[in-house]
Amino acid sequence: MALSGGADSLALAVAAAETARLRASPVLAGGVGAVIVDHGLQPGSAGVAQRAATVARTLGLDPVTVERVDIHVTGDGPEAEARTARHAALEAAASRLGSDAVLLAHTRDDQAEQVLLGLARGSGTRTLAGMPRRRGLLLRPLMDLTRQDTESICRWAGLRWWEDPTNADPAFLRSRIRSRVLPALEEPQHGLGPGLAAALARSADIAAEDAAALEDWAGREFDRLWPEGRGEVEAPGTPGLRPSSGPVSLPMGELAALPAAIRYRVIGCAVVAAGGERPSRERVLAVDRLVATRSTGGSSAGPVELAGGVAAHRRSTGGCARLVLGAVRPEGPRLDRAG
Repeated sequence: MALSGGADSLALAVAAAETARLRASPVLAGGVGAVIVDHGLQPGSAGVAQRAATVARTLGLDPVTVERVDIHVTGDGPEAEARTARHAALEAAASRLGSDAVLLAHTRDDQAEQVLLGLARGSGTRTLAGMPRRRGLLLRPLMDLTRQDTESICRWAGLRWWEDPTNADPAFLRSRIRSRVLPALEEPQHGLGPGLAAALARSADIAAEDAAALEDWAGREFDRLWPEGRGEVEAPGTPGLRPSSGPVSLPMGELAALPAAIRYRVIGCAVVAAGGERPSRERVLAVDRLVATRSTGGSSAGPVELAGGVAAHRRSTGGCARLVLGAVRPEGPRLDRAG
């Protein structure tokens, strides 16, 4: 499990240790250990990590390791960069130790904050679904508990937790949501009232169900429209989709007949299958305009450039118009970046 020394992860450590002791879960039947990731971003972080490791050993967790990571600046912001480094360290530790799962201590409050972030960014269904309870090795067993619940567990166990100073630092967007925005929205007289965090988390569960259904539908359509790709790609519509060995070609008429929500997802699948990066909504709409102009008699045939060295264009073969996505050829025409 991932342990930071905060109330949430200490509560998870208590629960995991007790569950393993009682052999109450097959996931923890082989025991549970702890990985403490020291990001080195704050003075005294090494001491905080060592204190968390001491508590973990006292609870009976084994093995307990402290992983010091380097944060690489990518332009995604310090929170995202730290998360990337942390997850890489956790995955490496899990692989090294042969772990069946990595437990994360996110709570219902964290989920509510995640949904608010998605709303602020104008995100789609998958992002508004927040953090999944399970994805691969990652498990989040505390998603139905609040931060108040985890603090109560720590008090019950006689544990003092570490308060991360960045959680109250308004320089970070998530910290502002946690310390200012969400409390103001839940204020009884001047906000929306208590229970908003629970409602946001409930909305995330509903959005997750809808996103899974839409992605499954889009995956089936993608397989139907591009049967040549079967066996070359896996799980269309999911982050696990891997590139094919050549261009992706979809029949324009059948693609245009799909509902917009499904068509956009199929286009996203096609971009990734062709070797590109998962496209933004702006880029998906730019590609979709090639489909729309065909159905309305327009003449635009592209190409439209996409991240990852892939371009989309319209091609007619044997009287059948097709949307083709493939690698950009250096000798090709200048690509349209508009839209």
